[in-house]
Amino acid sequence: MVVQTPDATEAEDDFDLSEANGRMCIVTRESGSPETLLRFVAAPDGTVVPDLKRALPGRGCWVSPSREAVDKAVAKKLFARALKRDVKADPDLGSVVERLLVVQLIGMMNMARKAGQFVTGAAKVEAAVRSGEAIAVFHSQDAAADGVRKIDQARKAWHLGTGAEAEVPAFHLLTGAELDEQMGQNAFIHACVLAGQAGEGVVKRATLLETYRGRAPQVSGAGPKSQ
Repeated sequence: MVVQTPDATEAEDDFDLSEANGRMCIVTRESGSPETLLRFVAAPDGTVVPDLKRALPGRGCWVSPSREAVDKAVAKKLFARALKRDVKADPDLGSVVERLLVVQLIGMMNMARKAGQFVTGAAKVEAAVRSGEAIAVFHSQDAAADGVRKIDQARKAWHLGTGAEAEVPAFHLLTGAELDEQMGQNAFIHACVLAGQAGEGVVKRATLLETYRGRAPQVSGAGPKSQ
């Protein structure tokens, strides 16, 4: 693993990319809030680590929540410049971040389940959507098309019937095998979350994961988009 050092020949050197200069993406230089950026810090051994909970001590830097931005920060050695020290950024850091985002999402799903804000099973999900209780829908990526279609129809019916500005969002985030690995007996094919702090936390983390992957929640009648 190669130690990253600032490249004095690049024009960016006169630009303060540090946390002390505010929350700004070190790749795009666009300002944001802690909720819209990913924080990174240097571990004691000089390894760049993601700080998704924004709780680790020391100088930090911020990157837009996209795999492309994280990969670019690694390739252009921007972490060393922003953290103002020699650091080691794993070439696979983008994948590490994605795995952590998945783990964070699954953890929030489990919290929502305990809070009674996570519903599974096609029939229960469809009923929750039609009643207006569901605030987001989740499908396994290999869920049967018929089950997805019925829930899509419920989403569309609710949207048209209420005149709401937008449909209930639907996410296709993980395969059945990934859900089994991450959730065990709590794995699902179709699920939805209900209003409440935990349920809204699930939607927030699912949206972040989709944004990181360069995707967006589905609208009725659309299958998962390619990344």
